[in-house]
Amino acid sequence: MPTRSTTLRTLAGAALLPLALVTPAWGQTAAASAPETPGTLCAAAGTLHGSHGEQAQVSLCADSGSPRLNITAPAVCQGAAAKVQYVCRTEGTWEVHRAGKSLGTGSLPGSRLYAGPGAYEISATVRVRSVPAGVDLTGKVRATVPLTAPLTKATHVVTADNPVLRRNATTTVTYTIRRDSDQGDGNARLGMIGEEKSGVQIRSADRRCVNPLVGRYPANTRLAHALDCTVTELQPGHPEKIKVRVTVGAKCSTVVSKLGYWVPQGQSMYTGAMLEGPKLTCR
Repeated sequence: MPTRSTTLRTLAGAALLPLALVTPAWGQTAAASAPETPGTLCAAAGTLHGSHGEQAQVSLCADSGSPRLNITAPAVCQGAAAKVQYVCRTEGTWEVHRAGKSLGTGSLPGSRLYAGPGAYEISATVRVRSVPAGVDLTGKVRATVPLTAPLTKATHVVTADNPVLRRNATTTVTYTIRRDSDQGDGNARLGMIGEEKSGVQIRSADRRCVNPLVGRYPANTRLAHALDCTVTELQPGHPEKIKVRVTVGAKCSTVVSKLGYWVPQGQSMYTGAMLEGPKLTCR
């Protein structure tokens, strides 16, 4: 999802948007509790103030109990003339720290892998607009959300035996897919992709793998920098191995991978899961 700029800007037919003054709520945290069931925790993060009395009260929220940590920034908007609350739209960027270590950045709303129990320090640069129009504010907010849900044990693991690619060379890499849970089934799909304009080529003689098609039918052009592999006999105690050849030219490229797999209640629409695989670097 593209991130909208959160700096000052001039809109067609509108005045310059005010960069909001912020009443900080940095010392406020959600109350700590015993290990929670899956849910969403929110903490007051700050109030954005406009030059004409308009304001937006922003919260930062994170969920727990999932392999992923989802981050949102709901807000309540109030216009300048009347003390009426409006529906708000928020957008912007976020950054998360835990125990002094950055866990990543992204766009709002966004997500990253859940890192386990701890105090998650979330900061965000947000733009808040009301519906109907009248409030349009931009500013920085911050909050700390303590999450106590335990880190879920991974059901699948993907490893690569040769994580370093070389310039002007072809490197053979063997990916090993392991399933450690009795839940789910033996289906999984491993996807690998390099940098599009680098000239990297990813190929495999394994019949379970194919370079994806692009273009409208009957075009038969395939992406040389991407590869999809499907396994169907993945069982605990029986890992699957896939051997690929990655050719890098004078321009280096990393190769990232993802594994998709079924989980129980497969007829439900949203029971699939995705796992980040190893990243191949280049020298």
